[in-house]
Amino acid sequence: MKRGLPGLAGVDHIGFTVPDLEEARAFLVDVLGCEYMYSLGPFHHDDGDWMSERLNVHPRAIMRRLHFFRCGGQAVFEVFEYSAPDQGTTMPKNSDIGGHHVALYVDDLDAAVDHLKGRGVRVLGEPTASSGPSEGQRWVYFLAPWGMQFELVSYPGGKAFDRRNAAR
Repeated sequence: MKRGLPGLAGVDHIGFTVPDLEEARAFLVDVLGCEYMYSLGPFHHDDGDWMSERLNVHPRAIMRRLHFFRCGGQAVFEVFEYSAPDQGTTMPKNSDIGGHHVALYVDDLDAAVDHLKGRGVRVLGEPTASSGPSEGQRWVYFLAPWGMQFELVSYPGGKAFDRRNAAR
C-alpha cells in the first residue's frame, strides 16, 4: 500500500492573517519584492455556521479582504485581514504551539540582510552557519512589521545532506 496523500504534487500557497492588509502589501512588495497578483473579499455569513464549519473561525467572523502575492516566481502568499469577535492578536513564538515562520531562499544572504536593515526591518541577530546535514547553509530570522517571523536561508553550494546523497 502506498503511503501518504494520493496525488500530492507540492505546496500550492501559504496563507496567513495580518492586522493591516495594506501595511502587509507594502512590506511584501516594496521590501521583500513579491508581486501583488489580485484581491478577493469580503466574505462573511450573517447566520449559520458556514465560517466555523469550513474555516474554523468564529461563525460571525468577517474576512474583510485577501491579497495574493507571488514571490520569487513561485511561492504564493494568501494574506488575509479578518475581524472576529474572538480574534486573538498575540503573535505566536516558534516555541508556542502553532508557532511558525516562512523561510525565503536568497542567493546572497549578506546582501539580503543589508537590504532588510536598510529598510528598517528588525533582523534577529547575525547570520548563522548550519552544521551537520545542513552544513553549507546560512540563515537568519527577521520580523514583519506586524511581528510575524520570516527567515532568510542560503546554500549556494548545496547542503551537506544533498552533496552526500548526490555522491551515492
